[in-house]
Amino acid sequence: MLKLDDRAVKILSILAREGRISKAELAKRLNLSAAPAWERMKRLEAAGMITGYHASVALKKVGPHLVVFLAAELESHRAQDFQAFERAIAPLDEVVACWAVGGGFDYILQVVTRDIDNYQRLVDQLLQAKAGLSRYFTYVVTKPVKQGPLPLERLLAMPAKE
Repeated sequence: MLKLDDRAVKILSILAREGRISKAELAKRLNLSAAPAWERMKRLEAAGMITGYHASVALKKVGPHLVVFLAAELESHRAQDFQAFERAIAPLDEVVACWAVGGGFDYILQVVTRDIDNYQRLVDQLLQAKAGLSRYFTYVVTKPVKQGPLPLERLLAMPAKE
């Protein structure tokens, strides 16, 4: 695993916020020349720490949509039951994120679809697929409040030396 120094953390943090930053601007913010800055970034990519570059799309301007969080509870809790559920949701493009969670539910899914009818069709499809879904709870997003990049500099801050 690649050791992360302060500059590596800064590169990750900058790219998480501004994936399209130019090589020159990245180098300037790191107080490096372009070649070493680019080389450091390429090492982070090669180590699998940078998995891609994405655009943040303003869904409201694109067209009608509905964002839903679905809390899912499975019928059984054997390894093969979790694997079957995960296989069932993998091809569903509307499921944009899924987290296995501890506590009252087994999974939290983030679903983005055109409208409530399409959402219900997706749930019906999951129920018919015999994916092991026993109960689900739907939470419709009424407005986005905050969404941002990971707080990498805080997560990976080097401890202060005493």
